[in-house]
Amino acid sequence: MKTLQCTLLLLLFTGLLFTHKAVAQQSADKATVFVETESFSEKGGWKVDQQAFDVMGSSYLLAHGMGRPVQNASTEVEFPEKGKYYIWVRTKDWAPYPKGPGKFKILINDQPLEQVFGSSGSEGWQWYHGGTTEIKDTQVKLALEDMSGFDGRCDALLFTKDKNFRAPQENDALLAYRKKMLGLSDKPKVGGHYDLVVVGGGMAGTCAAISGARMGLNVALIQNRPVLGGNNSSEIRVHLMGDVDKNYYSKLGRIVRELDNGDPGNGNPDGDRYGDKRKLSVVSAEENISLFLNTHVDQVETKDNKIIAVIGRNIETNQEYRFSGELFSDCTGDGTVGFLAGADYRVGRESQEETGESLAPKKSDDFTLGTSNLWASVETDSATTFPETPWAIQFSDEYHIDEHKADWQWETGFGNFNTIKEAEEIRDHNLRAIYGNWSYLKNEKKEKYKNYELAWVAYIGGKRESRRLLGDHILTQMDIQEGKMYPDATVTATWTIDLHFPDEENSQYFPGEEFFAATKHIRVKPYTIPYRCLYSRNIENLFMAGRDISTTHVAFGSTRVMRTCGMMGEAVGYAAYVARKHNTNPRGVYQQHLDEFIGILESPSMDLQSKPINQELKRRKKIKAVTA
Repeated sequence: MKTLQCTLLLLLFTGLLFTHKAVAQQSADKATVFVETESFSEKGGWKVDQQAFDVMGSSYLLAHGMGRPVQNASTEVEFPEKGKYYIWVRTKDWAPYPKGPGKFKILINDQPLEQVFGSSGSEGWQWYHGGTTEIKDTQVKLALEDMSGFDGRCDALLFTKDKNFRAPQENDALLAYRKKMLGLSDKPKVGGHYDLVVVGGGMAGTCAAISGARMGLNVALIQNRPVLGGNNSSEIRVHLMGDVDKNYYSKLGRIVRELDNGDPGNGNPDGDRYGDKRKLSVVSAEENISLFLNTHVDQVETKDNKIIAVIGRNIETNQEYRFSGELFSDCTGDGTVGFLAGADYRVGRESQEETGESLAPKKSDDFTLGTSNLWASVETDSATTFPETPWAIQFSDEYHIDEHKADWQWETGFGNFNTIKEAEEIRDHNLRAIYGNWSYLKNEKKEKYKNYELAWVAYIGGKRESRRLLGDHILTQMDIQEGKMYPDATVTATWTIDLHFPDEENSQYFPGEEFFAATKHIRVKPYTIPYRCLYSRNIENLFMAGRDISTTHVAFGSTRVMRTCGMMGEAVGYAAYVARKHNTNPRGVYQQHLDEFIGILESPSMDLQSKPINQELKRRKKIKAVTA
């Protein structure tokens, strides 16, 4: 029964059970049809990209073919009536120098419109007029035809009989229009009530959900991509770092080891090596976890400094779901839930005067570590070609990167871009660097690379740093280097203080537009992270685990690696169990039940007292239902 329920949930939230039906609005005698491309029933070779969701209020389809046109995306749409329609297409020229490569066409009943979209030379997302079409049958097949394989993108299509009609351009107005045209209700659907709601399905969130569930908690795990693992998934392909065998509490790290699929390195062309199926199978086997993939949380309900519920939208259907709970854990990396709830947070670097850290800058600033899009080529049996890329970053004999694959150094950000508001621009800058360098290698270093071809390029960015949510303790450089052992010590971390900065030579050739990083590793001895870093200091029922825990920028350079983040998630799950058992909050665990929490970390049992707490929570739910 559990397997069937889990399968149905996964099918629903990955969009496999969703049947596209465009909503046609009749306004007087002017018919309008609005179609979201991410809802197309057949995606073909196009990818659903949600990275700019918080900025755009929507996902879109991306033709990520690495220079080879991808298979058409298509869907069936019912028009309200026949006749002449004016066509509008919402798209973006992502590399307008002077005109970018993301060209595509719209097909109506397999016949292409005359206009080519995606290479206008204009900046930003806009509605572009596509001429007119005569609809002769109310059942219409729509398709997107990629013409280049170089990341053309399309958000929505609009057909109207009103010659003067213009769809909203501003995000808030457009979001309201989307909901109206898609027939979505003002109130979200019920996603359920849970003991612990975990938002973010990377290593931290997945481990938090598993540890909480194994202690008997009813857990929702919400992830905005179709796979679990975050940076360690097949979509991003960063290997797991940080030791799990040096823990002060040996219990921590067991779940990380279950999910660990070995070390394939960074950017391995074989995506299966990153263990998507392994992670999904472990989560699916847990009776107490309800998994919601492809669901992006963009709203939070609060009352009296507590979170009541989070609201997430399916990135393909745009349907909203409301998840209420007693406790919440922000494992988004961006601190999204905390930010929306009004949690105290910090972005960028603190000054030396503020923290007393020798590695901090003299003055505080907005500098953050960047985002990587890894890539890899493979050697083939015969010669291959790659087109010239005049719209990409240009390389020369004087400066190019002579490698057949990427590693962590391919990184954009460094304060030049905002990692949340400009996530799409960061990814696109990385792509312009990757394609430009590869075009140079293929067309100028012909003998060395003649048999190589691009096998994989990440279109989802691997973020390092954005918001850090502030807890009752803020971990510092001194905590790490002095090995301070606080009474609430939890996870043992081992990674260096690893703070990236622009590579000097890269800065020389591309000042302000760097895409290649350098670092200086400050070695540390194993040290422990206090539990007080894992919950918000002003949102009473909010935990956090992963990149967004309570640290300074300098300390973050060590805590951010994924095995360490996964162990934070394990600790959060155990703390959530103690909080629910005693009907308290995360701070209450520290102030009143710390010995019990630490006792769990010391226990060799994986599910200590899970049955008693499960029975107690069921009893409370029955009482609540009777008194409601």
